[in-house]
Amino acid sequence: MQSPLEATVRPDGDGARIVLNGRIDRDGDDAMTAAWQQARAIGRGEVVLDFAGTGYINSTGIALIVRLLAEARRDGRPVRASGLSEHYREIFRITRLSDFMTIEEPAATPEG
Repeated sequence: MQSPLEATVRPDGDGARIVLNGRIDRDGDDAMTAAWQQARAIGRGEVVLDFAGTGYINSTGIALIVRLLAEARRDGRPVRASGLSEHYREIFRITRLSDFMTIEEPAATPEG
């Protein structure tokens, strides 16, 4: 089982990057809320949610992301997701989260 969610925020261009590590579930509410508030304070540009360190997102975690997207929309801030596994890219498509954020596809790897 993965560790509880930790969210680190850093400037990224004129916006912010929120690096998520651990599981995103009901216990991640405080970390997600604090990270969003820090990101809002950094700048008005795009917010990147970096999921590379996240291996588990349950339905409550999806709800946390939906809430964050609603706040971003209210603030007029674009959101981009990076580091999602193929499984979670598909979940984000099925749940239509991908309608409200840009989903980065993984970089192509050269065949060898």
